[in-house]
Amino acid sequence: MLLRKKIAVLTGAGVSAESGINTFRDAGGLWEGHDVMEVASPEGFARNPALVLDFYNQRRRQLKEVFSNRAHFALVELEQFFDVSIITQNVDDLHERAGSSNVIHLHGELLKMRSTHDDNSILDCEGDIKLGDLTEQGHQLRPHIVWFGEAVPLLEEAATKVQLADIVIIIGTSMQVYPAAGLVNFAKPGIPIYFIDPKPSVSKYEFDNLTIIPKTAVNGVPVLVSELIAEVK
Repeated sequence: MLLRKKIAVLTGAGVSAESGINTFRDAGGLWEGHDVMEVASPEGFARNPALVLDFYNQRRRQLKEVFSNRAHFALVELEQFFDVSIITQNVDDLHERAGSSNVIHLHGELLKMRSTHDDNSILDCEGDIKLGDLTEQGHQLRPHIVWFGEAVPLLEEAATKVQLADIVIIIGTSMQVYPAAGLVNFAKPGIPIYFIDPKPSVSKYEFDNLTIIPKTAVNGVPVLVSELIAEVK
């Protein structure tokens, strides 16, 4: 039996947006009416931890009201024929809910929380986090989100997935947020790269063997998945 080809899929806010999750980059740096640095930076948390905790509590509640979309489910179908790794900038669990089995969350996970004193002390979080909610060691809990200015602990693992990939698919991301945007540069020379976004921010001359699909995730991903599966059947 032939080894299944490896596919690294880089997903961004455009995938989640079509499930109804708002993104701050669509509103001039405002996220749900807040300056993003107020709610997504260590400095913002230090200034007003109650505001930041409430902000993510609201996001967590909203997440329970939305559902995975056709793009998420199409990527799950791809797993039947390829070795698929999802590398996402999104903090929701919509890939997992759809059924994806190998998801790397570069920017953290909304449904997890961690100690303010130990980045590796990570717990599940289904409800709200409040001031005074402490770890067993007595430290305040915070959202397990990688804020601006913080290290991206899973970046090396993600880069390795891209290095090993036979195909790279980029979906719904501006390719402007670093270090995540630099991951495509780890791809092996000449492998097929697909970029799905209604307003693509790259040109076909920027990478060898790049195919641009100027469609939304729910319209572009199922079509590409069908084509890739047809090639290996």
